[in-house]
Amino acid sequence: MKTIGLIGGMSWESTITYYEILNSQAAKKLGGFHCAKILMYNVDFAELEENMSKGNWDANAKILSDAALTLEKGGADFIVIATNTMHKLVPLIEKNISIPVLHIADATAERIKRDNFKKIGLLGTKFTMTQDFIKERLTRAGLEVMIPDEKDIELVNNVIFNELCLGKVLQSSRKEYQRIISYMKQRGAEGVILGCTEIGMLISEKDSALPVYDTTVIHAQEAISKALA
Repeated sequence: MKTIGLIGGMSWESTITYYEILNSQAAKKLGGFHCAKILMYNVDFAELEENMSKGNWDANAKILSDAALTLEKGGADFIVIATNTMHKLVPLIEKNISIPVLHIADATAERIKRDNFKKIGLLGTKFTMTQDFIKERLTRAGLEVMIPDEKDIELVNNVIFNELCLGKVLQSSRKEYQRIISYMKQRGAEGVILGCTEIGMLISEKDSALPVYDTTVIHAQEAISKALA
């Protein structure tokens, strides 16, 4: 079994889901008392959030590169970054390590393609929805990506940072997300990517008018498959 280098804490709420899936899937696949081999570096999200708000992405690249290098030196075989937004920094992180990073967008695209969907909605932080570091990889995989309008981008982003990252799950916010997903369906989306690792706390398959692709679950499942390959 390969050792997974997990960079968590962004937020710790979603990192719990990663940890649970990695271990439960290892036990399911191998049986008995098996669990996943994981080295975890849990960053202080307050530092990264402050840097994001100031546009200081170089500082975040340094924090995550140092974390990845620590995991590599500890014996990790590959890196899993337990958040979508920080995948913006993957090219910079990769320059500082010699082990691969398992990219969340690639794993998600492969899962969607298995279902033969082409047009997909994307929800996430404002960075994820408006910048290209996730969308470009999805497009490269042959998918057409749809995001909400400007007002709803702000709403989705605010719910993530002001509620979900703080462990708050509000029914009023669930209804707003459901409205946005329903509108995406009207515009031709065949499924929706929960492109922030906290959104799964709020939206599940039963809550959505569209098939749901939860990047947290997909990423963690792909990680354990890679570890056991």
